[in-house]
Formats: sequence, C-alpha cells, structure tokens
Amino acid sequence: MSEPANFPPATIEAFLRFCEGEWMSLRSRFLLGAQAEAGEGDEWHSSERGELVVRYLDGEPGGLSVGPKDQTPRQLLFAADGSFSAGDQQGSWTLWPDGSLELVSEQNGTELRERIWFNKPNLRLRSTIEQPADGLPGRASFSSEIRRVSKPAAAA
Repeated sequence: MSEPANFPPATIEAFLRFCEGEWMSLRSRFLLGAQAEAGEGDEWHSSERGELVVRYLDGEPGGLSVGPKDQTPRQLLFAADGSFSAGDQQGSWTLWPDGSLELVSEQNGTELRERIWFNKPNLRLRSTIEQPADGLPGRASFSSEIRRVSKPAAAA
C-alpha cells in the first residue's frame, strides 16, 4: 500500500487531524541519572501497554482530546502563534520540516519535551524527556503507537 499524498502532514491542523483515531500503545519509561542509581535491580525502566483514544477538536488551528480508553480524556488546545494549553499547563509547539511535532512546557521548574512523529500513516512514535531545573537527567519515555483500523467489508 502506498502512503497518502499528504503524508507526512505539513501543517499543524493536518497533523492534529492525522492523530485522530484509536491507538494501541507500548510505552517504555526510563529513570536517568541519580534517580536510576537510587533504585535497585530493574527499577530504572518499565514498559506498559495501553489503548489510547485521540479525537480532533475544531478550532484555529485545532486541538486534541487524548486519553486512555475508558478514562476521562485530556484536552490540548493549540494556537496559531505556536502556543498550546492543556488545563493549567502552558507551552509551545513547533512543527519541524521533518514532519515531527515538538511540544515544550515547564512545570515546577522541570522542562518537559515531547516529540511526536509518524513513521507510517498508522504508526506514530513519541519520545518524552523531563529535564529538572538542576540540570541533572530526569525521566524519559518512548512510545510506539499503532492505529486500529477496521477490516474492509467482505465482498458479497
């Protein structure tokens, strides 16, 4: 199957619309630096599977309703000026020429950077890095998400 002509999405609105769907997710989390050294054994990393539901929210340029299946979703609202809000969290977004979306926010002196990109139309990848104000490594995660697609109807 060939990729759609508009892949990867080239505008923030197209990117947000492309995110809509139900996703099967595998997330690996890592503790870095002193946090990892303080743990014993394999406590420095963990993996979890999940179901993620993403809905596009109309607006200029739009937003996303994101959350695990069967839970209250979180809303991210994007503004054309490069800012976004998610509840009391504020940040900035950049859609890079390679088709990836980077979200940067700060909370309690910790910077959070999340990068989201599509490897294929139905394969989305995300990386997240937390950087505490003290400059020491914090936490990181990597997620691979596969869009659930319905099977074509059987021919009669």
